[in-house]
Amino acid sequence: MGFFLETLFGGLMSGMMYALIGLGFVLIFKASGVFNFAQGAMVLVAALSMARFSEWIPAWLGFENLLLANVLAFIISAILMFVLAIVIERYVLRHLVNQEATTLLMATLGISYFLDGLGQIAFGSSVYSIDVGMPKDPAFILDSVFEGGILINLEDLTAAVVAALLVATLAIFFQYTSTGRALRAVADDHQAAQSIGIPLNRIWIIVWSVAGLVALVAGIIWGSKFGVQFTLSTAALRALPVVILGGLTSVPGAILGGLIIGVGEKLSEVYLGSLVGGGIEIWFAYVLALVFLLFRPQGLFGEKIIDRV
Repeated sequence: MGFFLETLFGGLMSGMMYALIGLGFVLIFKASGVFNFAQGAMVLVAALSMARFSEWIPAWLGFENLLLANVLAFIISAILMFVLAIVIERYVLRHLVNQEATTLLMATLGISYFLDGLGQIAFGSSVYSIDVGMPKDPAFILDSVFEGGILINLEDLTAAVVAALLVATLAIFFQYTSTGRALRAVADDHQAAQSIGIPLNRIWIIVWSVAGLVALVAGIIWGSKFGVQFTLSTAALRALPVVILGGLTSVPGAILGGLIIGVGEKLSEVYLGSLVGGGIEIWFAYVLALVFLLFRPQGLFGEKIIDRV
């Protein structure tokens, strides 16, 4: 039982990370109808900014306080993501209003390649580290309940808690603030929202900024665990099955989808991997997503995309 719970907890913690990246897809799609293939590149640029500025700022200002360096780097990186949101809205999205979904999709692919190049030019192409003080050592819990206790990774646990707090904050923002209600109105019907005076361009800047903030937090956590390198942009591919499973239009669906896939990957690898030669964790999420595309393409909580067109 203890080993099963270890595997379950590990899957839940991985699932929260998948949900965090998937949330970026859902936020942008809900507000603009754009499937944002640039989300992975946004995670990369945000992580590069955090890693490099946390290194540069102490050298520029002549201090060695790691906490202060990380706080300043986070603020600068958040501002950078906000500026990127303004640039994307003004020079890309504003000119593609009412265009076909395929056109918008190709635009996000272009944004993705642009951000990859921008990151390399501005921050370099080496592997960088992010040190935000996350605990690295594992720990045993519930040793009074199970013999030997349950081994958990404190870094994964910290990352899951941070992701959960961010998701809860976003849920409160969408539910109880006027801006959040405006975002939900735009998600329901663009033309109706415009007819009652909701400025669509401003809403798009806000939602891309929020997605940028989500990308920043995800980039910090992934960068802290694995280092910041350009393959980080492919981390978004791990979130595609999450949004397919949960639904492109559902924030709760992104969360539940991430948890299901995280737990499913871990349990299937541990209990079924030896029967098929291992490697289930690599393809499990994509096979599950394919099953949903065949039988329930809108996901668990999403709307049928045809209804939104």
